[in-house]
Amino acid sequence: MFEAFQFTNQQIADYYKSAIRNLATAKKNYETEVVFVFCYNAILKLAIAVCAKGGLRVKARQGHHIELIKKLSEILDNKEIEMIGEEMRSKRNRGLYGSEVIISEKEALTYLVWTEKIFNDTKYLFQI
Repeated sequence: MFEAFQFTNQQIADYYKSAIRNLATAKKNYETEVVFVFCYNAILKLAIAVCAKGGLRVKARQGHHIELIKKLSEILDNKEIEMIGEEMRSKRNRGLYGSEVIISEKEALTYLVWTEKIFNDTKYLFQI
């Protein structure tokens, strides 16, 4: 699912900045579903940036979101990322392809705080 690839520093910085923008959108929004979706997108984009920093490029195939979350969890040695990331992915997919998923204020805040923590845990990788 991943292949070795040499990214430029600018490409890595752009991936990271995109992830940061998604997190910023989640932080300034009050709609719980918007907070949730942008937190999920931020985690995926952060995973892409972290993988790029490590010289890995994900191949866009079925299941690549799952693999990105797993790889981020592995790189940061944090099993919680895989568990919560999978929970978020599942809720997002149910909301996108099936029944409506309601995200409570408390749940949205929990995801936001958790996402910020993961970003703080990776800050040292991106001295931008």
